[in-house]
Amino acid sequence: MGGDQAEKSVGFVTGGLPTEPWESIIRVMENSSRIVAVGVLCLLMLAGASVPVEQSKPGTDAPAVKAAVIVCKGLIDDGLYKSIRRRTQLALDQGAQYLIYEIGTYGGLLQSADDISKYFILDIGKKAHTVAYITTEAISAGAMISVSCKDIIMLENTTIGDCAPIAIGTKLEGVEREKAESFTRAAFMRAAEANGYPAVLLKAMVTMGTKVYEVRNLQTGQYEFLEEERLAEDPNQYDLAGKELIVKDNEILTLTAAKAYEYGIARAQVKDRAGALAFLAQRDGVTFTGETMVLQTNWSEEMVRWLNSPAVMAVLVLLALLGVYIEFNSPGVGLPGLVALICFVIIIGSKYLAGMANWVEVALFVVGVLLLLVEIFILPGFGVVGILGIICIVFGLFGMLIKNAPGELPWPHTSPDWELFERNVYGLLGGIAAFLIGLPILARYLPKIPVARRLVLAVPQGAVEFGMNAGAAAADAPVETPVHRGQEGISLSQLRPAGKAEFGGLRLDVVSGGELIEAGRRIVVEFVEGNRIVVREIPKPKNTR
Repeated sequence: MGGDQAEKSVGFVTGGLPTEPWESIIRVMENSSRIVAVGVLCLLMLAGASVPVEQSKPGTDAPAVKAAVIVCKGLIDDGLYKSIRRRTQLALDQGAQYLIYEIGTYGGLLQSADDISKYFILDIGKKAHTVAYITTEAISAGAMISVSCKDIIMLENTTIGDCAPIAIGTKLEGVEREKAESFTRAAFMRAAEANGYPAVLLKAMVTMGTKVYEVRNLQTGQYEFLEEERLAEDPNQYDLAGKELIVKDNEILTLTAAKAYEYGIARAQVKDRAGALAFLAQRDGVTFTGETMVLQTNWSEEMVRWLNSPAVMAVLVLLALLGVYIEFNSPGVGLPGLVALICFVIIIGSKYLAGMANWVEVALFVVGVLLLLVEIFILPGFGVVGILGIICIVFGLFGMLIKNAPGELPWPHTSPDWELFERNVYGLLGGIAAFLIGLPILARYLPKIPVARRLVLAVPQGAVEFGMNAGAAAADAPVETPVHRGQEGISLSQLRPAGKAEFGGLRLDVVSGGELIEAGRRIVVEFVEGNRIVVREIPKPKNTR
């Protein structure tokens, strides 16, 4: 028995080597191959661990996918929203499964940002993988559309955050501020739920006074972001001694790329677009095939966005009003009227293309203009037709300041609606204010400009009001018409104030001093300046006994 035990022990120690020589050789070769295999595996593991994220590639059996880059830069407005929809659909039609929205913006309209956010989450997010690739900054409304994508990847040293609502020309306080912030917070919370971002940090980007701590959960061992009120609920659940203040109660959260990555808002920070694609390829186990499509806004989209800006809209309104004023103080229809017409067409067309004007509002405006023209050139006096024309024009223009369906009443209901309405009103009022300020200057100096004096007729009342003497004004320029001051004639058409008149068999363009003169009335030349003839009606003699 002892011998048997000794044999087992020896056999255990020796590994149970076989007694035949050829079996020993085979066993040695097997052990050697195993050692080599283990060594090679270790070398591969070490090599794989040293490859950066940006340079790693998925396996050859990774599914092949297409990516498209959609550039979203500048002001976020309705024009950009429509452009994003167009280019996104184009990318989907080309078979893109990854949509990378390249973002660089300081913000824009809340309504447009919310439209883009809902489009990303409720529509496109179900068809493709959306990625916000921040190349410079994603501030305010830019942050809203960024968190609405499934992933955020940030270029190094870029920023995201600061989405507190503001109103141009006014200060939001009390209920008004809470109303605007409530809507914006809801949009951020929607994005946090859909895409897994830290909800409390997104809230801190909107509402000042959100004090946020990073603290370790003692039960799970994970770090969480909590508001100060949440910590007091169960002090035994969190490591309060080791908590770190992330957001103070007097600031709005704005993060650099490094901090956004550290806090879990950015999935990665990279050096370039290729690094972003490499990160997605390695994380998702895919291979991007073909050349990545880069879809920019086209010139027509940029033109519509530019025309709808408040500053450009104010200039267009100013030019339109100046054209109307000069045309009504000039005989016939000429260049000023054409300029006014072009400006109105541009205003209405740009609003229609941007989705602000529907066919009902355009039709109202056109009908109003036609009624006004009928009242001016066909019907005597100023009555119901003219008033209806003005009402139609006002309602048509008002409706173009608000985005609404043809069957809806054009009135702002939500905070984004009011923001959009105020922005458009500022452009309209800016043009009107510039016209009213410039009107006295125009009436005084335009007739003295050699080129402009052929486009406008000076009105005697205006000349007196602004210190001009009609006779002196007439003496400043040589008489270029075959009539003279004091010559009598007959009005051939209504003068409102411009029209036709006859002097000794000669038909000429004339203008009244501002009053309506019916056709067939006796008139007399007040004064002549260049080719402009200002006339007044000769009162009928009173019956005398």
